[in-house]
Amino acid sequence: MSRKVILDVDTGSDDACAVMLAYLHKDIDLVAVCTVKGNQPLPYTTENTLRIRELLHADFPVYKGCSGSLVKNVVYPRIPPTANADAYDEEGNKIHIHQELFDLPASVRKEEDMNAVNFYIDYLMNAKEKVTIVPVGPLTNLAVALVIEPRIVENIEEIVIMGGGWNITNATLAAEFNIYDDPEAAQRVLHCGARITMVPLDATHTAYISQDDANELRKIGTPASLFAADLIDLRIKVHDYAQPLEVEHTCALHDPLCIAYLIDPQVLQDVKFCNVEVSLGGLTEGQTCVDQRAIQENRNVHFAFRGDHERFAKIFIDAFR
Repeated sequence: MSRKVILDVDTGSDDACAVMLAYLHKDIDLVAVCTVKGNQPLPYTTENTLRIRELLHADFPVYKGCSGSLVKNVVYPRIPPTANADAYDEEGNKIHIHQELFDLPASVRKEEDMNAVNFYIDYLMNAKEKVTIVPVGPLTNLAVALVIEPRIVENIEEIVIMGGGWNITNATLAAEFNIYDDPEAAQRVLHCGARITMVPLDATHTAYISQDDANELRKIGTPASLFAADLIDLRIKVHDYAQPLEVEHTCALHDPLCIAYLIDPQVLQDVKFCNVEVSLGGLTEGQTCVDQRAIQENRNVHFAFRGDHERFAKIFIDAFR
């Protein structure tokens, strides 16, 4: 029986791959996709999501969510010392890991009239069976919904978060981007009472995707597989330039790893049930603080410290076949 899933995305390159994997795999029933500001401003993340839907000839609804974080930047801007995420192609042109708009036809069918926060509340308060929520961008939409109506947690089977990092960061010296972008929202969701699995950079960087994997997707030859291969090529270039992984000429395809976990939980390795908190200020703002002591209280998150490259690549490529 397929698992009901709501995806919450800030659609850049890896979010697009997550949407495609969730829609294409037989074990996932993609109920809806919600969008949030993150990799790009909300109009771009929403339009990119709509363009992916049309590439797939799919019919899942898209709900536009929050255009900013809960409290961050309200009083004063907090700009991270972000590592340079740009790279350059063979002609010397600058490329970025997340394009403003995908080079795909503009969407014809638009997002739903209801916003993502109201959708969460309406759907979860009336759901006949529990649903899994997979936020792979900042957690603002879900946090706001939980503040307005905490009872929605009763119909959440699991929350699978792409975010955080133990030994690896990418936004600041201490923080991963999704958590840094709205740390207060992340802290609210981590303590909502639902079962939570966290897929951090430690897992996504070890469950890497290679150039060989991109070549296999290109052999399949569908519009979706070719677009996924192009996105992987782009990500490999940027990783090689800005954040090389342990295996040369590979990339972290963060967000689809959350979907792969729902299909095969063994794709995540060294998963520990820990108390996880988010730092809300100072030099460590947005840091994922993971308690690994043998004796600890308030365990709230299943935190994955590694991922399985071979399992992940097979799940991802087979879905496109």
